[in-house]
Amino acid sequence: MATAEALARVPLFEHLRTDQLNWLSEHGEDYAAQAGEYIFREGDESTHFYVVLTGELQITKDLPGGEIILNTHRSGGFSGEVPLLSGTPYVASARALSDATLLRFDSQAFREMFAICPLVVSKLFQALQWRIQTTEGLARQREKMSALGVLSAGLAHELNNPAAAARRSASQLRATVEAAHPLLVKLSQALSDGQLHDLLGVYQRAAESLLQPDHLDPLEQSDREDEIATWLEDHAVDNAWEIAPMLVNTRITPDTLEPIYDQVGADAFSDAIAWLGASLNVASLLNEVERSTARISDLVKAVKSYSYMDQAPQQEIDVHDGIEDTLMIMAHKLREHKISIRRQYDRSIPRIFAYGSELNQVWTNLIDNAVDAMESNGTITLRTWADNEDVWVEIADSGPGVPEDIQTRIFDPFFTTKDVGKGTGLGLDIAHRTVVERHHGEIKLISQPGETRFQIRLPINEAKK
Repeated sequence: MATAEALARVPLFEHLRTDQLNWLSEHGEDYAAQAGEYIFREGDESTHFYVVLTGELQITKDLPGGEIILNTHRSGGFSGEVPLLSGTPYVASARALSDATLLRFDSQAFREMFAICPLVVSKLFQALQWRIQTTEGLARQREKMSALGVLSAGLAHELNNPAAAARRSASQLRATVEAAHPLLVKLSQALSDGQLHDLLGVYQRAAESLLQPDHLDPLEQSDREDEIATWLEDHAVDNAWEIAPMLVNTRITPDTLEPIYDQVGADAFSDAIAWLGASLNVASLLNEVERSTARISDLVKAVKSYSYMDQAPQQEIDVHDGIEDTLMIMAHKLREHKISIRRQYDRSIPRIFAYGSELNQVWTNLIDNAVDAMESNGTITLRTWADNEDVWVEIADSGPGVPEDIQTRIFDPFFTTKDVGKGTGLGLDIAHRTVVERHHGEIKLISQPGETRFQIRLPINEAKK
């Protein structure tokens, strides 16, 4: 048992009277911990308050991306007061770094200490305030970095697809153009100017159809390819089965080819069709490059808009722009989980003066939570409207809903329904702070089995700061 004399050397208990030290000695329980032993783990029921007499105690928290160290307590340090005061499970884990001697108080003794040793209570609350600020600060920074990592991974995937498509098309373009040039030289020697003009006309009309292709079912596509390939073979065209798919994609039929055959003649017809197929392939590849680079450009634009890069942090914004930027950046995750998006926007609602990038973080957190709640094949409904003084945004999902007994705690710091290591419990806390403290608005939860809705109210005429 720790003696009163030994406890008097502990900073938390210094300046206490002898009778108070004796009470602590009688009601405290010595606990010997071996190096590496967990004193308690995150999520365990809170049962004791611990004071370190010798050795070291490390406090850690599991967050997405790994474990972080919140604090290291040496002789005189203490831990476990927060969950005992709040009546919640331990919000972090405590592990002995070396063999350690601890003095621990159960819940009842800890509360009685408030009346017996009020000076200890004062010191506890001073330390508690600093710890909460430090812990939340570290965790919020980690939450932001974790969210950034998730967005970056999804964005990298979104950028990689069009970039790979553009590179592949550009590579194929070289070979296709090299094949088309000699054919054009041969045709220019074999055909008259009028014949070349008519052939170019067929090419131009077919190339335009590539911009609005027919969406044929596989069976119909195959039947048309067979028909045109057979016709080409009957007219002595080389590589007919390779050329046929491109001709079908550009709405060319045997009826289209008959006049060409009559105009250019049998001797030049095979070269004419080979050139037509190669040229249409060039046009198709160029279209693919254009679409891919446009997608990359749109993503870069969305990132700049999402982050409000090179813009004032606070300005007039349209909430729809931020939501759409968020959806574009999260497209990979939405597609991966087969999430459908339903938009019910009131485009007539006014612009608001707000911190755009911070609101985008709110949309990100809420949509990301919705995806995690539904897991797959769900629907997210996005709705906006306005009343006389406020703009409203509602983000609803078709997930299982939030249990009624925890709905009042959903915005509490570090509260999460996700498995340990999969959530910080700060996403909704950050959303709440952003909406309520930064924008003087309101965020509320409405949930029942099969539907969860978050409604965000943002003042239209909030004074500029």
